[in-house]
Amino acid sequence: MLLKPLLLCAAALTALQAQAALPQHPELDLASARRLVDAAPCQAAISVLDRGGNPILAQRADGVGPHNADAARRKAYTALSTKTPTRLFAERARNNPDAANLNTLGELLLLGGGIPLFEGAQLVGALGVAGAGGAQQDEQCATTAASALGLATHP
Repeated sequence: MLLKPLLLCAAALTALQAQAALPQHPELDLASARRLVDAAPCQAAISVLDRGGNPILAQRADGVGPHNADAARRKAYTALSTKTPTRLFAERARNNPDAANLNTLGELLLLGGGIPLFEGAQLVGALGVAGAGGAQQDEQCATTAASALGLATHP
């Protein structure tokens, strides 16, 4: 009779240990994505992706060209995939002949304005901005929004 409760206890303990062995990651959720967009000090198209590259939120300001919505998403995807701000990644690609074919990959966009988002050492997602007036302005807008939430562009 005592054996059955003991076995159930052992099974529960094993399940808890297995669960604890899985990595725990901070999540970028819809509320955080909304706060990022609201903190962006520019009129532009803005896209927020989670760590898996899935869109959480996309917004295009009035008067910003419709092509900028896709550009913002692709900038965010590029930053997420490379874990590097897109302006820096584009500079590195231009200076490396072996990287010349990167612009042929359909989802990558080698223009400034995309930044990876880190909470501590954990990559939580990415933010892309397009249409704020140029690559430098796009990146500044994204960086300002990330800083407002305490997120970094590198671990």
